[in-house]
Amino acid sequence: MALKIYNSLTNEKEVFKPIHENKVGMYVCGPTVYSNVHLGNVRTFMSFDFIYRTLMYLGYDVRYVRNITDAGHLTDDGNVENDRFVKQSRLEKLEPMEIVQKYTVDFHKVLDIFNLLPPTIEPTATGHIIEQIELTQKLIDTGFAYESNGSVYFDVLAYNAKGLNYGELSRRNIEELFANTRDLDGQSEKKNPQDFALWKSASPAHIMRWNSPWGEGFPGWHLECTAMSTKYLGEKFDIHGGGMDLKFPHHECEIAQGKACNGTNPVNYWMHANMLTMNGQRMSKSTGNYIIPMDLVSGENDFFQKAFHPTIVRFNFLQAHYRSVLDISNDAMVASEKGFQRLMEAVKILNSSTGTAKSDSESTFDFTAWKNKCDEALGDDFNSPILISHLFEAVNFLFKLKERKEGISAENLELLKAAMNEYVFQVLGLQNIEENNNSKLDQALQVLIELRNQARKSKNFDLSDQIRDRLLAEGIELKDGREGTTYSIQ
Repeated sequence: MALKIYNSLTNEKEVFKPIHENKVGMYVCGPTVYSNVHLGNVRTFMSFDFIYRTLMYLGYDVRYVRNITDAGHLTDDGNVENDRFVKQSRLEKLEPMEIVQKYTVDFHKVLDIFNLLPPTIEPTATGHIIEQIELTQKLIDTGFAYESNGSVYFDVLAYNAKGLNYGELSRRNIEELFANTRDLDGQSEKKNPQDFALWKSASPAHIMRWNSPWGEGFPGWHLECTAMSTKYLGEKFDIHGGGMDLKFPHHECEIAQGKACNGTNPVNYWMHANMLTMNGQRMSKSTGNYIIPMDLVSGENDFFQKAFHPTIVRFNFLQAHYRSVLDISNDAMVASEKGFQRLMEAVKILNSSTGTAKSDSESTFDFTAWKNKCDEALGDDFNSPILISHLFEAVNFLFKLKERKEGISAENLELLKAAMNEYVFQVLGLQNIEENNNSKLDQALQVLIELRNQARKSKNFDLSDQIRDRLLAEGIELKDGREGTTYSIQ
């Protein structure tokens, strides 16, 4: 089966041909850790988690690199007071690296809740200052960058003069870029308003700063991803991903830096996940149409009628293709919860079933054709909604199987069990809520049994009897035997 990937650089689906056979190098732009990760970020990272899982399912050995931006960089107005890390550190009265640690922990916690696999490598911008300085110097030496007042800028006109086409990813014309650009970042320092910073001189007020050949300063935002992706994946690698909002200028600048440094387009396949909206509108703090991931999971918000388990949210997100705009709402989440419950019930039926007397020739369910369709959906630019629709073909069959209206041979039943469980839990990354809840209940009961045993050893029989009687009142009976205490739920 050929894997096809929609390449944002060519705007076409292309047959995927890895640089090295059966190996994939994939880089995804990670978070800037100055605040809580927002739900749109989760959607992007979840999309690439699904892509990562699918690549592994298809047999590829994947090196997945996702960075952490923990170095300050200026916002559009070039004002040091608006450096996100500096601003947040003053708001919270913490050191910038305390801000970094706080929100890096939050980022990992949120992604873990939604069952995202960790990347192979997770480098940080501050851990690669030397590499960024070396790249900057190389761009100066090759004539693509220039120093001005302790800052270094990429020379876009010099780049285009050599026919390298700044704007190729976003389809932007260089003349239009210059005509529509307001230079807010070091206007007097730049040769051209569209030139972007590789290294910025730090003012006395700037807290995060490092020594460089051009004086104390800090790296440009675009430079860090070029430095880290090439270090861990090489000068040319297979896949670069991120949110649609990063296409310009961030990814455009990465292409320019890579081609200027190494003489080659750094990436074969550019992939971009689309945006997340809520109730048909763009999510924005300023309009109030905004929710953070943990508030959706906890139910502490004004948009959803109740809390939704993280795996329900994941199921909802994966019902849209990663390149499509995804709109979340209370009704959509409730529908996803019902669909997920039906899917889990079918998996339960499947895993407890045995082959029936009917032969496969008498069954309307063709396992081989069904599996081929599922794999084709995965191979067609990671089409999760089509995969899910095929899974529900199996779901409908399994409910008929339970009612003895359908049959399947023992051999094909085992194949279906293996495939269904792999698609649901490994590829889609869903979790069985009932099993998780049962596991937590068992852990809680074991704690109570241990407390009761300790009470009995210390001859505190009143407490021991109280624990036993309270559990019995809730329908949980404790049984003491030679092998210890066990429980049964009535």
